[in-house]
Amino acid sequence: MGRAALALGVAAVLAVGALPLTGAAHIGRGQGPGAGSGHGKVIDAEDAALAFDATAYTTIGVTIDGVDTPVRWYKEVCYVADPIEVATTQNGRPIENTACGYQSMNIFVPESTVGDDDTALYFAVNNGGWMASYIRASVTDGASYASATSNVGAALKAGYVFIDVASRSRGLVAADGSYAGKSPAAAVDAKAAVRYLRLNDKAMPGSAERIVINGTSGGGAQVSILGASGNSKDYLPYLSEIGAAGVDRKGKSTLDDDIFAVVAYCPITDMGNADIAYEWLYTVLDTREIVGASPAPDASATLAAAYPAYLKSLKLRTSEGAKLTSSTMIDALAAEVARSAEAFMAADPAHTVPDLGDDIVITGSGAGTYVNDWIDVDNETDTVVSVDMKNYLAFVASQNLLKPAPSFDQTAVTVPGSGGGPGTGESNLYGTPAQVYSNFTEYSWNNNGIAGDGVGLDDTGLTWNTLLKKRSTIVDEQVDLIDPLQYIGTSADTAPYWYVRHGTRDRDTSLTISLTLDRALDADRGVRDVDYLLAWDRPHSGNYDVPEAMAWVAESLAAADAKDAGTKRR
Repeated sequence: MGRAALALGVAAVLAVGALPLTGAAHIGRGQGPGAGSGHGKVIDAEDAALAFDATAYTTIGVTIDGVDTPVRWYKEVCYVADPIEVATTQNGRPIENTACGYQSMNIFVPESTVGDDDTALYFAVNNGGWMASYIRASVTDGASYASATSNVGAALKAGYVFIDVASRSRGLVAADGSYAGKSPAAAVDAKAAVRYLRLNDKAMPGSAERIVINGTSGGGAQVSILGASGNSKDYLPYLSEIGAAGVDRKGKSTLDDDIFAVVAYCPITDMGNADIAYEWLYTVLDTREIVGASPAPDASATLAAAYPAYLKSLKLRTSEGAKLTSSTMIDALAAEVARSAEAFMAADPAHTVPDLGDDIVITGSGAGTYVNDWIDVDNETDTVVSVDMKNYLAFVASQNLLKPAPSFDQTAVTVPGSGGGPGTGESNLYGTPAQVYSNFTEYSWNNNGIAGDGVGLDDTGLTWNTLLKKRSTIVDEQVDLIDPLQYIGTSADTAPYWYVRHGTRDRDTSLTISLTLDRALDADRGVRDVDYLLAWDRPHSGNYDVPEAMAWVAESLAAADAKDAGTKRR
């Protein structure tokens, strides 16, 4: 799967100047691990500069479930030797750490864990909407945490090392005025952080072989690509450019960057096909028309028509073993919705689902009262009788306005007042550092319509298909390098354990996106466990099921220990 990956560092891209879509030589996708066996071996001056200082911490005190818990805080540890200097203001907000504030991490070690070389490293990214994430501290002096509701508190209570990881991504402006967060920066930085942990494994508490990564939304997508693409050579030129650990002078890897487990909530991923997936889901049963959210019906229809062929090309199967196609997708989603409701009812005797015709009262996102005309359940037996998918999708789309068409790679087709337009959505994740944005899909490229933005058929005279034939094209590579489906099932070292959640009321990306991720992971023989569920009655959000997620992490660690000991997980 996938096309060749771009072998061009950031500085080389900058040298292109205003040329919008040109790059350099390519290397092949899925060519196998690019890492050696090094785990903590300093091989050059850059690696030496990244040595962990075990004495450079401040002790802070927190309370977890009423128990005083001292924690060592290693503050803003820069995980690359050559970080990108950024502008002093980002999105109107002043930035204190311009030298490495987007390429550093806060490391929190419970005192009880200091001598434990086997405990897990809980690696949390804070990327929302694929936006760049400035360094933050989830653990603060004097704070109180409940392990039942806070993944931070639960991780510390379990004795895990908690790590907040900052990263470049869209919207980031460098000190020289260029856009420093273009794809695949978010994936590259996450890999660089993993490599830092691997380099310093012997000097740090915990085990870099037991990295558990957590993220929501754009962060869910970020951890998904990190988990899918372990040890791929495709990222080495980018890692070398920023001075990541374990890339030698010849551009070869001496460290691994695969991880142990992924905890991903509502991942905004498969960006190159997110628009067609969204339009197909919300037009195949007339959802846009039913809820009065079809301002660009021609665009919706054209985009939706492209999805069946793409889905077929993935060659996935449903959980029942049937081919996953546009003919079976709605039934597959209905089965997942039913499974979600049954899991909710079975979890607690107090959990009930309103009967058909009764009101569904929602607070928070999508607040309002809605009539249940879509799911018939038997609360006595915790079973679902039927799901009306047409009414269900209308229910989802009634709570929050559907995104415009196209949703992620927006164009002039987008109707004014609909919440978007050219350069919005995720298009500023793509293009060269000299560009504000670039279209990154066939429809939006061919229908750009904004004169003078330097991209699209209108400005370049190139159709999308013609563009892809140019060896210097980079946008398609940028799409592939943050798409986990390009790596799952290849020779990349995909994480063996996955916990994926997508809310049943989430309309921020198509429900098909998380389902195809699940089905691809299930087909990968190297993946040992995929715990996938549409989370009942949840909108676009994450870390709402902390006890369940943390229990899964503990079970996965135990299963790996059992496997290493020569036993099998039941």
